[in-house]
Amino acid sequence: MRLVVSVIFLLSLLTTNLYAEIYRFPAGDGSVNKSGQQLVIYSTTDIEAARPLIEDFQLLHQKIRVIYHDLQSLELFDRVLRETDAKKKTADFAFSSAMDLQMKLANDGYALRHESLAAREIPSWANWRNEAFGVTFEPAVIVYNKRFFKGRKVPQTRADLVNLLEKGGADFFGKLATYDIQRSGLGFLILARDLEHYSGTWNMVREMGRSSVKLFTSTAAILDRVSDGKFVLGYNVLGSYAATRAERDPSIGIILPTDFTVVLSRIALIPRNARSAENGKLFLDYLLSQRGQRVLAGKAGLNAIHPAVTGRRTATNMRKVAGSSLRPIKVGPGLLVYLDQFKRSKMLANWENALTGR
Repeated sequence: MRLVVSVIFLLSLLTTNLYAEIYRFPAGDGSVNKSGQQLVIYSTTDIEAARPLIEDFQLLHQKIRVIYHDLQSLELFDRVLRETDAKKKTADFAFSSAMDLQMKLANDGYALRHESLAAREIPSWANWRNEAFGVTFEPAVIVYNKRFFKGRKVPQTRADLVNLLEKGGADFFGKLATYDIQRSGLGFLILARDLEHYSGTWNMVREMGRSSVKLFTSTAAILDRVSDGKFVLGYNVLGSYAATRAERDPSIGIILPTDFTVVLSRIALIPRNARSAENGKLFLDYLLSQRGQRVLAGKAGLNAIHPAVTGRRTATNMRKVAGSSLRPIKVGPGLLVYLDQFKRSKMLANWENALTGR
């Protein structure tokens, strides 16, 4: 399995522009030179979302300097793996939306166990052996251009979407977008969950191919084009980013599919070779606490998973709105299924065949 993931990572380097931005947050009391306390974070979360969490954490722990590495998911996975295997120190805290890769790190012994009191309050499906923790509650949604759909029926289910594409013809040709599952780990993960819940998934992809669907690795790129009307609909878009954009952009509408809505959770863990596991534990405790979850929902633009935290961007509110249609992805070894080379290759082949009508 290790070889398989390494091959996937190397192939991704050929198709994806990896980036690594480093942001430094000085200790709040100016004592970093004396105490030397430091928290190193590897994360796929945009810095603008992470900033309010870090700054609030430092109000509680003013002597800790924070070094934040903004990475892509495969790069984060590979760095923790390589640094640990080389017996080097790595991040104190790793936080990623690539649930499968994070779960593989934990499953293969690269995460420390931490019995956080705060973790007792999150759903049991979001905690695997006190080593991998789901800390957000983020739906995969359909976004659409409100101007285009004015006077038109908006699809509420995947069957509605297929029917719309079958009958829409030229109205939707070249105006539909989704993630490229060959290059987007997030897109691959969500579509794999679609297959579990919807037997017509490949037929839906086939209709997308007939409509000349455009493929992207970036959520922002899809939202930009739906906003300006170049595209009229985006499928399986990360809902937290879509909601943030829709708040300031009246052109974008959001659909939580009523047949089922896949819900992802960014997985946090403390790497085995952390420079300061204690500081990593402090940040994990904070992120899972009601205070951290309120900042996450109120300022970071992500959805809180903590059941006691209320408000618009929370699991509590989403359950009121969408109810039983929500399908959270369980944090556990089941996430590793599509890292298997044979299953992954088969799914990618089916994807290509469906898109090209074969």
